[in-house]
Amino acid sequence: MKNSHILLNHGSGGKLSRKLVSDIFFKYFDNDMLNSGTDSAIVEVPPELLAFTTDSFVVDPLFFPGWDIGKLAVCGTVNDLAVSGAEPKYLSTGFIIEEGFPLNDLEKIVKSMAETANSCNVKIVTGDTKVVNRGQCDKLFINTSGIGLLNKKYKNISSGIDIKPGDKIIVNGTIADHGISVMAARNELNVSADVISDCAPLNQMISEVLGNGSIKFMRDATRGGLATVLAELKEGRNWGLEIYESKIKIRENVRGMCEFFGFDPLYIANEGKVVIVVDQNSAKEILKTIKKNKFGKDASIIGEVVESNPGKTILKTKIGGRRMIDMLSGDQLPRIC
Repeated sequence: MKNSHILLNHGSGGKLSRKLVSDIFFKYFDNDMLNSGTDSAIVEVPPELLAFTTDSFVVDPLFFPGWDIGKLAVCGTVNDLAVSGAEPKYLSTGFIIEEGFPLNDLEKIVKSMAETANSCNVKIVTGDTKVVNRGQCDKLFINTSGIGLLNKKYKNISSGIDIKPGDKIIVNGTIADHGISVMAARNELNVSADVISDCAPLNQMISEVLGNGSIKFMRDATRGGLATVLAELKEGRNWGLEIYESKIKIRENVRGMCEFFGFDPLYIANEGKVVIVVDQNSAKEILKTIKKNKFGKDASIIGEVVESNPGKTILKTKIGGRRMIDMLSGDQLPRIC
């Protein structure tokens, strides 16, 4: 037990706490800023704007097809910075661990976080660990916060205030993969599906198109899915959105699972998809650039900004109908991120 599972003493601040931090966290998150062991990481930044974000991850199960809660935590925070137009640089991470959690599983998750951070060229420079009594936490919760450098010319991307009618809407691939993969991995569901989460860091792909200068807006379609991003985007605007169902890409096995359980794939979470609004004159060029990246090979233009239907998002269905897209009331899939 002492050698293989988390004990309450691992959170006491004593010898076991120090051993846990040195044997697992310092081992994988190794860098000069973290290894200094100070209460705050001291980082150098040039005279640019800073983007700062934080997120918590409580996915169930912790391991799912296409990675785990560790990769999810890093990708989620890196992507939140990247879609703001920022270059992700530094992350913090906080762990809330239930007594009795297997140390081997913790090490796998920490290693996954380190590998993902390295692939994003970001550093995990500070963190915290708390251990709670058995039953007071469901295995493991992770919080990550991130800092990125933001060039002033990208300041308006988060708000989308430069969007105008005629602009095109791009999504970098198939939707609903993450939510369905997590659902299929849950032991209580008697289902089997060859669906892999789309969990991925998008900062490199985004940096390849930012230089174009025609990006009006970006947001990653996580909880609430594609539909929620579109519903939030049009709120309070004097223009509307027109989306083409035929251009939204959904894998057949994902579509089948959604039909079987009665889910709308437009509202299911993604962890590697970004919604990008671009100037109409640059849309084809930007789409071509995105498609060259491995996380954008299935990208498509799914709609456009229109003067009609101000403040509304209209989906033009494959059979020629029209459907209004709004925010989901309730939650289709609990704890998918």
